Amino acid sequence: MSIRCLYLDLDSTLLGRGASMLHDGDGNITIDGVRAVQACLRAGVEVLLMSGRRRAQVHEDARLLGQGSFIFESGACLVLDGEEHWLTGSLLPGELTIAEQIDQGGAPALLLERYGGRLEYHEPWHVQREVSHLFRGLVDAEEVDALLAAEGYQHLRLVDNGVVSRRSEALAALPHVRGYHLVPAGAAKVAAVALHRRARGYAREEAIAVGDSREDLACATEVGSMWLVANAVQRDPSIAEAVAAFPNARVAEAGHGAGVYEAVLTELMDAR
Repeated sequence: MSIRCLYLDLDSTLLGRGASMLHDGDGNITIDGVRAVQACLRAGVEVLLMSGRRRAQVHEDARLLGQGSFIFESGACLVLDGEEHWLTGSLLPGELTIAEQIDQGGAPALLLERYGGRLEYHEPWHVQREVSHLFRGLVDAEEVDALLAAEGYQHLRLVDNGVVSRRSEALAALPHVRGYHLVPAGAAKVAAVALHRRARGYAREEAIAVGDSREDLACATEVGSMWLVANAVQRDPSIAEAVAAFPNARVAEAGHGAGVYEAVLTELMDAR
């Protein structure tokens, strides 16, 4: 069966050091990520970016790849040919953004107080967000979700978006730092992928996905093949156990854009 869509993460997947598409994780110049996208476009494969980034950022990145649809803020919204499809439940944009509604509810303040020294806003990228509150630190996302539920915030969840490189002095003692999105419970990359696939009429076997985090890995249930780039396991060895739970998931030998290229070429060749 032919491949019709690639669901693709940006940071630490297609993008290398400095969030550059033309550099690998070590900062070396590479065009492997470009080659991966080129191979998809030549084969008539839609490239659907799925990212925790803000709408404006993902929109511009998608436009540069010649694509009109994308998923932003960790699955909070699918923009399908310019039409918004929100996956945020009862929290919808209006007089206040969803992010402002979450803030007024008190959940972000609760987490910052409860996890002082282990969690902080991910400056400077936490501002001007429509939906999610973006944090960095080192916490157990399942533990945080249990706390949110116990405190009456069942409509929210914390998304583990993988290892990040920036931290403040307040987090200097942590062994590593991860990025987290506080989002409405229904917002998830896998849910947005499922919605897009149904809207396009793609069979599961006609779709593949490439990412670097557990949130990306969850998309394995909605695609024929799920790939993690090598740096996902290098930076978080424990994710290998999670990969083993999905029979259609595998880890590329290469990282970042080269890993995306490896996945795309393998899948296109297998489809032939």
